[in-house]
Amino acid sequence: MPIDLLDTILTKRGITGPVLRDAFLNADYVTHTHDPLLLKGARKAAERIISAIKNGETIAIFSDYDADGIPGAVVFTDFLKRVKIANPSFTFETLCYIPDRHEEGFGLSIEAIQELKNKGAQVIITIDCGIADVEPAEHAKKLNIDLIITDHHIPGQKLPSAYAIVNPKQIDCDYPEKMLCGSGVAFKLIQAILSIDRFNIKEGQEKWLLDMVGIATLSDMVPLTGENRVFAKYGLQVMRKSPRLGFIRLLKETKVMQRFLSEDDIAFMVTPRINAASRMGSATDAFRLLSTDDEVEAGMLTVRLQELNDERKGIVASITKEAKKRLKAQGRRVTGSDGEKSKVIVMGDPDWRPSLLGLVANALVEEYKCPVFLWGREGGDGIKGSCRSDGSVSVVDIMQSVPEATFIASGGHHMSGGFSVNFDSVHKLHETIEKAFETAFSKAVPLAALADAELSLDDINDMTWRIVEQCGPYGFGNPKPLFLFKRATIRDARQFGKIKNHLELSFENARGGTVKAIAFFSSPDDFADNFKTIGTSVGTGLSVNLLAHLEKSYFMNRPELRLRIVDILPVEA
Repeated sequence: MPIDLLDTILTKRGITGPVLRDAFLNADYVTHTHDPLLLKGARKAAERIISAIKNGETIAIFSDYDADGIPGAVVFTDFLKRVKIANPSFTFETLCYIPDRHEEGFGLSIEAIQELKNKGAQVIITIDCGIADVEPAEHAKKLNIDLIITDHHIPGQKLPSAYAIVNPKQIDCDYPEKMLCGSGVAFKLIQAILSIDRFNIKEGQEKWLLDMVGIATLSDMVPLTGENRVFAKYGLQVMRKSPRLGFIRLLKETKVMQRFLSEDDIAFMVTPRINAASRMGSATDAFRLLSTDDEVEAGMLTVRLQELNDERKGIVASITKEAKKRLKAQGRRVTGSDGEKSKVIVMGDPDWRPSLLGLVANALVEEYKCPVFLWGREGGDGIKGSCRSDGSVSVVDIMQSVPEATFIASGGHHMSGGFSVNFDSVHKLHETIEKAFETAFSKAVPLAALADAELSLDDINDMTWRIVEQCGPYGFGNPKPLFLFKRATIRDARQFGKIKNHLELSFENARGGTVKAIAFFSSPDDFADNFKTIGTSVGTGLSVNLLAHLEKSYFMNRPELRLRIVDILPVEA
């Protein structure tokens, strides 16, 4: 290997100097996490919860319904359960409330607080929500309920009148890590409680809760740096050993090997099924699955979430089909066919569910190979959307290039994002984003220039994999290393999968060994535009410049190093 690959990857991520390098490469639970009592409101919240536990009060957990809020609810109810197990004489009660996504929407409501009051709640702890719920907080106060808000969303002009607010994004909060997910904030509050009173729970026992914090951290698109890196790293370690019956059954259902569980398995197998519960049914099903101690219930709920996920796939397929029909009517062409290539796709429908549009956008990006912006409307919510990039230009750069009043809110990273718009703007959204795309594209850096390093096919070995693995877990804020392989000759090209919809290329290294490179839901036609100028196509014998990630597959329990294709480019003359 002609370069110091580890140093190159770290430098690309701005990780220089011994202190930053050590924190990144050797993220440690004790050394690289912060004192939870530095969080504004954490001590007050912790002391109130301790008092409620010791005085036998009823504590209610109110969480958001997504793959951040649900694991957070599991974290807190599990903690309270462990307190009871360690202290059999304690008489406090626990309630858990997760709102219906379609009927109740996001956040606290007066009706939910009233229902919890009727059930005896004296303390309500929110997970991943509450910072914007001013009126519900006032109602809780009138009912003599002590409301403790744990959240990570940006506070508005007016804060709720809660007993305590724990949110690192409060203006006057000195906590060093501002980018925790909702479950991460909830876990920090548990750490704060245990720093004051351990309740006979052994030192370090709380680390077993990091499986849920890890799922939330990897699911919620928070940057995998700093304390989040610790939570993701230790979370994966705990998940690989987790005794949770529902989690184990879910992994078996999706054919994921628990001991080799990766961040990709969470993103593509676990998170979608947790989110499917609230999108297609009840979020409580996902909560029960992750917290149950009953084998039969675990099996039933796993089947239920799989059915909901299949139903979600059906609706996504239906929306995708409708979108393609509209694009065909507009004369848009798929990659590899004759005609003018689409620059950017922008479309929407009030009947489309915003929560599913990211998946539809992914499907359109795969076929049309251009950035895609889709919007829809759900319940009483405004117009919301998702966007995905083909890698040619950052969707964030596109959104930042529109006039200031276009979006109510927007955010994301290079490849993926979300936005909300008002009714007046949506009718001009296509034109606005097309103009913004031209601006962003003119400034975009070619994908090949974003590669972390140039490697040869001979570098695909265990030593390189150990370096790549050392820099994980990967995700938002720490993308997978992208490698450029110049003048790699394709030895074989084939389609694989049940319906032959995935592409596999084979290359030969200098030692005569085979290196495989795959692209799911792809064919040689998807890269045809790159080769039109030289009048050829992707196939056996062609020399190409390959952009790819290095990954390790455990399919059929057989470890195999392979490349995941990002792009295939013609060799320069």
